[in-house]
Amino acid sequence: MSKKLLLFMTTLFAIMVLAACGSSEEEGTSSSTTDSSESKEVFKVGLEAGYPPFNWTQQDDSNGAVKISGSEEYAGGYDVEIAKRVADALGKELVIVKTEWDGLLPALQSNVIDAIIAGMSPTAKRKEAIDFTENYYTSEFVIVVKADGKYANAKTLEDFTGAKITSQLNTTNYDVIDQIPGVQKETAMESFAHMRVALESGVIDGYVAERPEAISSTSANSNFAFVELEKGFETKEEDVSVAIGLRKGDENIAKINEALAGISEEERQQIMEAAIANQPAAQ
Repeated sequence: MSKKLLLFMTTLFAIMVLAACGSSEEEGTSSSTTDSSESKEVFKVGLEAGYPPFNWTQQDDSNGAVKISGSEEYAGGYDVEIAKRVADALGKELVIVKTEWDGLLPALQSNVIDAIIAGMSPTAKRKEAIDFTENYYTSEFVIVVKADGKYANAKTLEDFTGAKITSQLNTTNYDVIDQIPGVQKETAMESFAHMRVALESGVIDGYVAERPEAISSTSANSNFAFVELEKGFETKEEDVSVAIGLRKGDENIAKINEALAGISEEERQQIMEAAIANQPAAQ
């Protein structure tokens, strides 16, 4: 065998060995990548994380709070506790996606989130765009005012004649303000945190809220009180109830309703009471 032929065969053998090693390494890397990418299916829930006691933002995982996706902060509250139950029933990992109120429906419809669990009422208008589960909480509307203010002892809607009242944008809370005779209906606000600041500073005389939010607000600030009217707002059940929003035709709706049905009314109230007690004082 000539030296040239021997050199050629030696080189060819070396190339084949290196190729085999490279293939093995690549296969190992591919397998590792595949393994690491395999994780539990997620259930992405959208909420404001700014509507205590239904949902809020905090700095740690105390009292069962869940980390907010893409953030170092955590979300807690009644909605988060309900979301946990639903995620467990679906066998999925709960992911909280902090979303502005007006962005919740678009986020759901565009698959950014899988569900809205944010104290949202299943109104007829919203049902045109998305589906809702059975209710997971039912409350009533009250008006939050200054504890030492002009309206602290109000008992009827008529007692708020001339008052500057507001509530959150695109909510039934804001719509019912029209039932107050002679009211000065102020521009709707983005969040209840904004309303609390406006009430404290005297920009408004009060705001319409669901009773849990009012309890939460007055617990956090002794300068506030809320008025439970003797003859209150005329409402439909859908106005004072909250349900989980899902995309049209979501195949999980029956399983989610089953999970909600497993939470007794007594337990729901206990969860709400705990949420009110655990809310961060600043909120």
